[in-house]
Amino acid sequence: MQDEARMQVVMGLIMHGGNAKSQAFQAIQLAKSGDFEGAQSAIDEADKSLKEAHDVQTDMLTQEAQGNHTEVDLYMVHAQDHLMNGITFRDLAVEIIALYRKLAEN
Repeated sequence: MQDEARMQVVMGLIMHGGNAKSQAFQAIQLAKSGDFEGAQSAIDEADKSLKEAHDVQTDMLTQEAQGNHTEVDLYMVHAQDHLMNGITFRDLAVEIIALYRKLAEN
């Protein structure tokens, strides 16, 4: 993978992973204020961002499987960190929203 294409992959992972984390954080804030419909909408947006990141990653894995090696450097590691943080934060947000919903029911 050429440098410019690799940097586009890196930036795609960072952008989509960061968006997912921000949307999941927004979902928590909405649930905290009692807006569970808005919270679900924000989680849905986080899921869309994670799908975009997953698509970027799948393209990269496909290239690797076809023999086009991707250089793993600090940029790529940083991008993968952003993606994993987005995934983890989204999953945690879903659990926190469920807790807020349960508290609101009582």
